[in-house]
Amino acid sequence: MKLDWHGERGGAPTLDSDIWSAVTEANAEGGIDLAAVRAYRLGRTRAEMARRDIAACLLFDPVNVRYATGARNMQVFHQRNPARYLFLPVEGPVILFEFTGCMHLADGLETVAEVRPAITASFVAAGESIAAREAHWARETAALLRERVGAGARVGVERINAGAALALAAEGFELVDAQAPVERARAIKSAEEVKCVHASLRATEAAVAALRAALRPGVTENALWSLLHQGVVAQDGDYVETRLLNSGPRSNPWFQECSARVVQANELVALDTDVVGRFGYYSDFSRTFHAGPDAPGAAQRTLYKTAFEQVRHNMEVLRPGLGFREYSERAWTIPERYVANRYYLSAHGVGMTGEYPYLYHRRDYDEAGYDGTIEPGMTLCVESYIGEDGGAEGVKLEEQVLVTETGIELLSDFPFEDALLR
Repeated sequence: MKLDWHGERGGAPTLDSDIWSAVTEANAEGGIDLAAVRAYRLGRTRAEMARRDIAACLLFDPVNVRYATGARNMQVFHQRNPARYLFLPVEGPVILFEFTGCMHLADGLETVAEVRPAITASFVAAGESIAAREAHWARETAALLRERVGAGARVGVERINAGAALALAAEGFELVDAQAPVERARAIKSAEEVKCVHASLRATEAAVAALRAALRPGVTENALWSLLHQGVVAQDGDYVETRLLNSGPRSNPWFQECSARVVQANELVALDTDVVGRFGYYSDFSRTFHAGPDAPGAAQRTLYKTAFEQVRHNMEVLRPGLGFREYSERAWTIPERYVANRYYLSAHGVGMTGEYPYLYHRRDYDEAGYDGTIEPGMTLCVESYIGEDGGAEGVKLEEQVLVTETGIELLSDFPFEDALLR
């Protein structure tokens, strides 16, 4: 769909809401059975808990709560505030402990049997009485655990205050890290989940197209980046996790967050979407553009073609059944002049956020890598950052793929820059 611009507000291009509505309708995924998605995810989590002999999990991470149940509430706020959590037994009713005034938000979710008010065990909520509040939380939680899974049970926890964890352990429970069962559950997507991923990617691609159309010398990085946020939210996505858009000399090294810098003529502009989009699924691809008005220079084309080669080579390496070390050994060899500024990963898992597994470069595997196998149903992002140490500019490219029974399927569909590939 062609996007039509309707003026500027404060120097930043904007789109009328009816345009975004039309894009959302054009990109809508039909026939997604969200109840089936929720049932699959809850079943996956419980199967991984059973495999590790975990009787119950107490989940605080809002992404994990949403994964297991579909319950969504102020995702970013609850990343840092322990004011909402989930009691998830390996068998039996699931109880959501919800934030004050939000008890109604899980209405209609078949995954949640009961909603109770949460006990907020944080310093901002309890002040100097935090230890007493944590002890109160532990007593109440221990009573529930004894009732539902038995005294001394093995309980998975994550994102919990140190004081609360110590108080719960003192109640006689064996506490273990819940990250392993939840991450391993999240790693394998169902066919219905993949439909959600497609919907999230199509919406994000429309937002990036709006950003690309607005790119010109004289616009600020922040103004461009705002268009991604606008498009994502207007199409019923959630939020953008990072601020990774930068231009010209700020494109090298990578990870410089977007700023008020004005894009100059003929510079490169690089971005990484990092979008928690439609249905809560991550849309994660990277592109680098040329601001014009002239054609890209030879050095810019070399950087771009090199990054493109890395991504394409590593996509060809990926296949089901391949071990993580074997992948690293077969992956593209980074030329020495780009090693210092290399991206920290070769590829990584992705689902409702970035997730397991991390696939490391060959030169980093012995220090950082770990064993594992690429499995059908994994969705992975294949990464490249190419920029010389002290170089003028850099290029970031990334594709999102699904591992199938026989190979991979490309999920991201945003075009590359022909002018930079010449």
